[in-house]
Amino acid sequence: MSSDFDVFVIGGGPAGLAAAIAAAQRGLRVAVADAWGPGIDKACGEGLMPDSVEALGALGVTIPPEAGHPFPGLRFLGSGVAVDARFPSGTGLGVRRTVLHDLLSVEAARCGVEMLWKTRVVGLKAGQVDCEGRSFQARWIVGADGGQSSVRRWAGLDACRRDEHRYGFRRHYGIAPWSEFMELYWSADDQHEACQICVTPVGPQEVCVAVLSRNPQLRLDQALPRFPWLVERLNGAPATSQERGAITASRQLRSVSTDRIALVGDASGSVDAITGEGLCLTFHQAHALARHLEAAQSSGTLAGYEAEHRRLRRRPAFMADLLLMMGRRNWLRRRTLNVFSAQRNVFSGMLAMHVGALPPASFAANCLALGWGLLTQA
Repeated sequence: MSSDFDVFVIGGGPAGLAAAIAAAQRGLRVAVADAWGPGIDKACGEGLMPDSVEALGALGVTIPPEAGHPFPGLRFLGSGVAVDARFPSGTGLGVRRTVLHDLLSVEAARCGVEMLWKTRVVGLKAGQVDCEGRSFQARWIVGADGGQSSVRRWAGLDACRRDEHRYGFRRHYGIAPWSEFMELYWSADDQHEACQICVTPVGPQEVCVAVLSRNPQLRLDQALPRFPWLVERLNGAPATSQERGAITASRQLRSVSTDRIALVGDASGSVDAITGEGLCLTFHQAHALARHLEAAQSSGTLAGYEAEHRRLRRRPAFMADLLLMMGRRNWLRRRTLNVFSAQRNVFSGMLAMHVGALPPASFAANCLALGWGLLTQA
């Protein structure tokens, strides 16, 4: 195996594999190193919005029908209200995280990416990646090693403009999906800190249930009783996986690159998991980074990636803040859900905003429509 690469990616999760595939598609010689092996799992809602499916397809990855479960839109439930809307185009997919990882791993290998599984990276030097027992030379180094990124620390990129945390816990249940939609349940118990539960159909006989809150101790078994309608739907269904937890962060870094190092995925910052847009953002970052790595072969700079990374983050960050505001303030959540129920076009417009299907002018108009509905609600 050659020890010289154009791009060396540290981290073999979805972000690292997506970045590697996108770079290899542009003719760059790429390696990926990860301390684990294929089939890496992580607690997440496991729902891919239509824009995520499209960005994944541009990487050459198609999810077989038997490997995922389609959903045509979203349903919000809370404060005695249930309202749903369909995506303006395309279909979302529920897919197990391990299945998605395996598909990305296969495509990376097919693109000629050299996969260094079970290879722990222990440090960086100028253009050199030091692993346990061997070192590699690379023109560009990509940090895709998650929210607690070592690459970010080694590169001196830890400084944040914003860093807020919540916690998520996920479990799968063996039951046929009762709704065609991906569902987001909002807690309505004023005696407890707010939380949300997301239910995603991931197969004909399986759903993924994930709780999100600011309380690291709030597990699914403690959260579910706050949602009696959901408990009734689950109806004693058997768990098909162990509960798994993760931190979900609203994090914006001051910078995501140096002259020779770039960050992608959660290593480069993140939006709260309530949006379901984390993977979509990651895939778009991977495409952007690959374009700028290709251009940097002549320009020698990744400054363009910095600017595009900031632009890509704006919409999902805005939507995350809006949803989190709903979650924190009971009166606002109730009024917003009532507006959505009374004016279905507003909810449809918000969903179109959510998946990036509205131009800026329509984006602003829809925000104004929601604001006016909140102000004039009886």
